Amino acid sequence: MADISAADVMKLRRASGQGMMDCKKALEEANGDFEAAMELLRKKGLATLQKRADRETTQGRLLSRKSADGRTVAMVTLCCETDFVARNEDFLAVSEKLGDCALLAAEGSSPQSLMEMQIDGRPFSDILTEAVSKIGEKIEIGDFARYTLTGSGIIGCYVHFNEKTGAMVEIETDSDQTAKALKQLANELAMHITAIKPIAVDRESVPSSVLEQERRIAAEQVKNKPANMVEKIVEGKIAKFLKENCLVDQPFVKDDSKTVSEVLNEAARAAGGRAKIKRFARFEIG
Repeated sequence: MADISAADVMKLRRASGQGMMDCKKALEEANGDFEAAMELLRKKGLATLQKRADRETTQGRLLSRKSADGRTVAMVTLCCETDFVARNEDFLAVSEKLGDCALLAAEGSSPQSLMEMQIDGRPFSDILTEAVSKIGEKIEIGDFARYTLTGSGIIGCYVHFNEKTGAMVEIETDSDQTAKALKQLANELAMHITAIKPIAVDRESVPSSVLEQERRIAAEQVKNKPANMVEKIVEGKIAKFLKENCLVDQPFVKDDSKTVSEVLNEAARAAGGRAKIKRFARFEIG
């Protein structure tokens, strides 16, 4: 067996972020080979992930990133098993690197593609695996979205103080001047989405499968009513459902005397232009 010096152990510890005893053991198993020891530590992380594959990751951190020009915004969640780990310095460091990957990702990228992205000269998957090896908990990428403006517009963003819920919303405008005037409102709309949980931008955007399910539920609730009344009651319930769950029809969280659509249109007109909500994404860990 190779003679493992304290300097060798410290070198591996600095490179891997693992504990002294884990680094010493890895070097001993690798007969002093530094690269082989690093590989052993990564395998330890993979073994931990496999062992804890069925564990739920209901804690973690939500991050947002915005490009310097404000035209690209990304949000991503890094999930773990316990709130204790979600506040761990090593977990937070890994989440920051994930946030950087999310902003640099290509449009339409998946969470899996983030694992393959290079950061600090190596794939993010290696960084994540090493963190799992060190922390001893299942850690995985959760939700991810990245929006880039293709014309005039603004992307609002909000992350709640607990860093577990948040949203972003893209608003199309007729000019950059209108977009600039809507900057604060865009962020307030992202806060609204976080709090009120709409399921779609407008009625046309609600999936047909959702409407069919709601109709079945409504019909079941009134099945004992006279047959000539059932359809009218069901449609009334559907109209109420859409009003409560479509973003543009919801009472604005900061002024419930107006709908989101009314607030946005008024703000756009005051700026001398027009605006329309294009899409949104809402994130929640747990």
